[in-house]
Order: sequence, then structure tokens, then C-alpha cells
Amino acid sequence: DARYTIEANDGALIYVSNQGYRHGPDAVIERLKRGDPVEDDCHYMRTTPWFETSAPQHDWLNRTIFVCTGGRDPDAVRLKIFEVT
Repeated sequence: DARYTIEANDGALIYVSNQGYRHGPDAVIERLKRGDPVEDDCHYMRTTPWFETSAPQHDWLNRTIFVCTGGRDPDAVRLKIFEVT
């Protein structure tokens, strides 16, 4: 469960509530906790992000369903977000 606000290139603020699952073999999860690099296919990370914004140009985010795959680098989380059509 992650909640954060992002700023779009045009300056609009977009609130994100991103809930999902990350699991894998104990040894892989321990490596992730230590910040060690781990290949994405060594563990499962899927989420369902929900977006909320009052910016008219991004209103479509408020009414669209998304799914996400993810990976973890030592200093960042990587997300690939897909619109469900």
C-alpha cells in the first residue's frame, strides 16, 4: 500500500493510491529488503493504482482503471502502469 502525490509535466498535482502484492522466495525478499539488485522475474509485484486530480486536463485519470507491474532497484521502485481498455 503506497500513497503519494506526483506532479505532472504541466504542474498539475495527481494523488495516487497504489495497492497490490509483492512476494517471492524468502531469499529474494531478503535481498530486496537489503537493497540488493534483483531481476524482476525473480518475484511477483502487481498493483492497482487509483488516481485523483482536480486538473481538468487529467480528469480522465479519475475515471479509468489501471493495473501495474513493478520492480525494485536499490534506490527506486520502477512501475509500468497500463490502462485497462
